[in-house]
Amino acid sequence: MARSMSKTASKTTGANGSLAPWLGVAFIVILLDQLTKIAVQKAFSYGVPHEVAPFFNLILVYNRGAAFSFLAMAGGWQRWAFTALGIVAALVICYLLKRHGGQKMFCAALSLILGGALGNVIDRLAYGHVIDFLDFHVRAWYWPAFNLADSAITVGAILLVFDELRRVRGSK
Repeated sequence: MARSMSKTASKTTGANGSLAPWLGVAFIVILLDQLTKIAVQKAFSYGVPHEVAPFFNLILVYNRGAAFSFLAMAGGWQRWAFTALGIVAALVICYLLKRHGGQKMFCAALSLILGGALGNVIDRLAYGHVIDFLDFHVRAWYWPAFNLADSAITVGAILLVFDELRRVRGSK
């Protein structure tokens, strides 16, 4: 029993893991996100949908707000508020990655969220808005357009929930 507790404590403190691989995952997310945004900006005109499948378009749109264009029409202050929020989240995530480096699923989830958050922060700093281009729809009902950074954040959040459910189930 004491041996398993010491392994758990070791994983929690990050003794079994390094920050570098997790930052590498975040860097790959940022790189892919930025490359796809550059490609879409070069290939497409603003607001013109390009049908890929009956339920999916590629379309260049800008989001000055947050998820679902929350506060998009707020007058400009939201750019800096969401940028600051993304930077604070990145710092907290780096702290958590350092502290829990041995928890693979937890750190993978945080790395995806970190990469996605910083990908969108880069957009806000460089352009004043986030570049979105993935557009799913069912008939006339359209999901708000999003990007790879948003996808990474969503997958990371799902992995966090799954990891916590797995951890709770394992502690019983």
